[in-house]
Amino acid sequence: MKREKLLIFIITYKAKQRVYNVFKKINFNELKKYKTHVLISDDCSNDSTIHYSKKILKKFKFVKLNINKKNLGYGGNIKKCISYAIKNKFKYAVMIHGDGQYSPKYIKQMLKNLKEENNYASTGSRLKSGFKSAIIGGMPLYKLIGNIFLTKYFNFVFKTDFKDAHTGLWAYKIEMFKKIKLQELPNTFNFDQKIRISLIKKGLKINEIPIQTIYADERSQLHFLYAMKFFFITTLYFLKLNYLFNKKDFI
Repeated sequence: MKREKLLIFIITYKAKQRVYNVFKKINFNELKKYKTHVLISDDCSNDSTIHYSKKILKKFKFVKLNINKKNLGYGGNIKKCISYAIKNKFKYAVMIHGDGQYSPKYIKQMLKNLKEENNYASTGSRLKSGFKSAIIGGMPLYKLIGNIFLTKYFNFVFKTDFKDAHTGLWAYKIEMFKKIKLQELPNTFNFDQKIRISLIKKGLKINEIPIQTIYADERSQLHFLYAMKFFFITTLYFLKLNYLFNKKDFI
């Protein structure tokens, strides 16, 4: 039987040795049924991240390294990796953060979920099993409270039931990008939010699995800006829905 092509892409920005540690945690023995390739995509780091990425490259032939000549942003870097997956006809792609916040041990389960009918994406939820796993993983209190509030607000607007609308652990069924225009998605940290909205609008299912995470080097200002933009984007969509609904009533 022909093995389905799987791309695991690791996005990095000033990850240093952590990218090497993340790669070592990938259990390739669990993924033998797939033809697996790894793409490390660095977003113009100016530290030792490239050094450790090249160490991986030398040891494993199925690993490729992309180094962006200029910083493309979080979403821009992801879009480059997904474009690579589309061009090379991969069936599935899994995104792993090079800073080690999300463990690769969940890859097998997420891929299993993508086999379900109409399930085009699988995500890791830090709150699906309750608050305990997030607290154990060291999620800052301000981030936990913000996550709960914004996720509930998102669910209210889009009539969904997500437990964690802010996760960075994603697995994609690549054919979904025949239905969603990749280049119209943003290059910012709100890339994941916009792709979630796009899937919802197309009626494509997103499956959540419970995960634990590890937090380090938190930048409160960055997360505050992301949270404000998340709220703003969700609110704009809510107002647009109301406008269209009211307009239809008047016709």
